[in-house]
Amino acid sequence: MAEALIIDACRTPRGIGKQGKGSLAHLHPQHLARTVLEALVERNGFDTADVDDVIWGTSSQVCEQSGDLGRMAALDAGYDVTASGATLDRFCGSGITSANYGAHAVMAGMEDLVVTGGTEMMSLPKKGLLPMGANNPHLQALHPQSHQGVCADAIASQEGIGRDALDALAAESQRRAAVAIAEGRFDRSLVPVRNLDGTVALDHEEFPRPQTTVESLAQLPPSFPAVADYRHTEDSLTFRELINQKYPDLDIGHVHHAGNSSGVVDGAAALLIAGGEYAAAHGLTPRARVVATANMGDDPTLMLNAPVPSTRKVLARAGMTLDDIDLIEVNEAFAVVAEKFQRDLDVDRDKVNVNGGAIALGHPIGATGAILIGTVLDELERRDQQVGLVTMCAGGGMAPSIIIERV
Repeated sequence: MAEALIIDACRTPRGIGKQGKGSLAHLHPQHLARTVLEALVERNGFDTADVDDVIWGTSSQVCEQSGDLGRMAALDAGYDVTASGATLDRFCGSGITSANYGAHAVMAGMEDLVVTGGTEMMSLPKKGLLPMGANNPHLQALHPQSHQGVCADAIASQEGIGRDALDALAAESQRRAAVAIAEGRFDRSLVPVRNLDGTVALDHEEFPRPQTTVESLAQLPPSFPAVADYRHTEDSLTFRELINQKYPDLDIGHVHHAGNSSGVVDGAAALLIAGGEYAAAHGLTPRARVVATANMGDDPTLMLNAPVPSTRKVLARAGMTLDDIDLIEVNEAFAVVAEKFQRDLDVDRDKVNVNGGAIALGHPIGATGAILIGTVLDELERRDQQVGLVTMCAGGGMAPSIIIERV
């Protein structure tokens, strides 16, 4: 089997995902994707006519994000028209999945050079408050699916994880992100976003709140009580009732709020992945290789618990244990996801999300997985360590994962 080598990783800063407030919100999603696609060429000097495919993750494929963003952004970036493009949706897991699919194609010997990544502009108009599964009554009867924030509260209630622990994790995420930014730990991957006239739209992380403390978080009201009791139609079940259909004895308390949930942001990220023979023949220096990938489904009603079994699966596939992993990125979609992950796997907290996570930095849904792969690679290099693991929960009760090793 051929090796899939990661040649480079880059990303935009994350802008606040609200119209009128975010520095990227006025731009087209293709513009954000184009920024990182152009940066890969500028940084590595490859011929875009050699790109077999651009595999892109975008979860909300509506409005300007519809119409195969991967292909359109490649054209907008001036890639050769022979560089094909596809866009996929695994909800929050789209960015990891794009990298995994690209690696699979290279490892199978079917492609030599691929670009993977993702874009999400959360400042775009929302689709509305629909139950997961597009409000399909037959599917909801089989697998009741709720709102992800209500699921986070349900998991915390089921596991007995209190707000104090979640707020402590959130405050630590902000602290670690502040240190990472001050020390320039993100600088290698970060590329500024420019407006069409060449002026800088955003060149730094816009979302972090480094002044955050456990005490300030304690003042925030929970975000999801009203959501839990929302009905899409007069005769539909509430989000709380959907969970209680499967877990009738679960009393859902509300412990998540704006400060211990992932930030709403805009952003894009890209990876350049090549086969060993192509890289050697074209003078591309690899930074890492893909060791193993995995996908895992879990209970769609609680939705957010798959990172743990996905991690166990990818470790088994790699023939590794957690002791072999130097750094881990698990997306902080909600504080309970990262907290439960660390408790269930009894993992050293000093090697998980060491530069903060989505609570501090934001979570541009389809791009986050690609961002995290670049983040763990940069930090492995900075620390002169070898092996990193990235995983994240995704809608429908799923989690993709990937293990990379520096070369």
